[in-house]
Amino acid sequence: MPLKRGWQAVRVAMAGLCIGLAPTALATPSVLATTGMIGDMVDTIGGSCVNTRVLMGPGIDPHLYRAAASDVRAFQEAALVTYNGFGLEGQLDSVLTRFGERRPTLAVAEAARREGPRGVIRSAGSDAVDPHIWMDARLWAQGIAPTTEALAAVAPKCASGMRERASTLREQLHALDDWIMARINSIPSSQRILLTAHDAFRYFGRAYGIEVRGIQGISTSSEASVADIQSIAGLIAERDIPALFVETTINPRPVDAVVAAARERGADVSIGGSIYGDALGESGALGDRHVGMLIHNTAEITRALGGSVKPLPASLTQWQAELDMMLEADR
Repeated sequence: MPLKRGWQAVRVAMAGLCIGLAPTALATPSVLATTGMIGDMVDTIGGSCVNTRVLMGPGIDPHLYRAAASDVRAFQEAALVTYNGFGLEGQLDSVLTRFGERRPTLAVAEAARREGPRGVIRSAGSDAVDPHIWMDARLWAQGIAPTTEALAAVAPKCASGMRERASTLREQLHALDDWIMARINSIPSSQRILLTAHDAFRYFGRAYGIEVRGIQGISTSSEASVADIQSIAGLIAERDIPALFVETTINPRPVDAVVAAARERGADVSIGGSIYGDALGESGALGDRHVGMLIHNTAEITRALGGSVKPLPASLTQWQAELDMMLEADR
C-alpha cells in the first residue's frame, strides 16, 4: 500500500535531521524516548537533570507508529535518543539507525540483552528477536546500567545522583520479579495459561512459569485469521480456561471473536480484564509507570485465573495504595 503524502513529507523532514543539525541549546538536556517504558526508566534515573519526552504515549502501538510533523522538533532538540530496538519501532527503525550515526542514541532492549535461560527470545527458525523485553522485570533491569551511563554522558554533573536512583530502581525490579513469580505460582497449574490478542508476553511467560498464547504474532501488523481464532477457542474449550485478556493498544475484536467461538463450543469463558502490552497507561492509572504496569498486569491475570493477590514487598509500597484501589474498584 503506497504511503500517504503527509507521511512522505515527515519522512523527508526526519531524514534531514540526520544530516548534521545540532540539538537546540536547552538549560536541561532533552532526552527523547520512543515508548513509555523507556521514558519511565529515563525519567526515574535522570530525574530533574534531564527533560524526558516520550514519542508514543498511552494506547499507542509502537509496531504501527508513524512519525508526525511535531516529532521532527523533538528529534532536533534531543541531546540523547533512547529507543527499544529489535524492530519494535517499526516505521521509525531506519530513521533511528541514521540518527544514531550523528547523535548519541541508545537501544535499551538491545543493551539489556544477554544469553542464557533469561536472555533474549528468538523466533523459531530465524535470528529475529522478540522485542518485548520489559515484560521480564529482572531482564529489563539489565538496561539500567547502560541507560545510566548514557544519561550521565549528557548530564555529567548529575552522574552520582543518577547512579543512586539507578540502584534503587534495580532493587525495585528485582523485588517485583519475586512478587510476580509468587503470584503466578498461586494460580492452579491447570489454569496457568495466558491468552492475549498478540504475542507480547513470551518473556513474561518464560520468566514466571505461565504458558502464553497470542491470537496474533509478535507484531500487531499481522492479522488474526479465522483459523487462529478457532484454534484458540478450541484450546479454551479443551482445557477449560476461565479467561483471556484484552491489551490496551490492541483492537479487542479478535478477543471478542474468540470468546464468542469458545462459548459456541460450550466453554464458560470471559474477558479477564484489560492489561498493558506495548504501552503504559494514562496518567494517574496504576499502569502509568513500568513497575505499576507489571503490578497491574499480574494482579489482573492472577485474579482472573484463580490465584491470589498479596501485598507488595517493602521496596514497592509506593504502589500499594493504587493496587488496593484497583482491586477494590473491580469487586
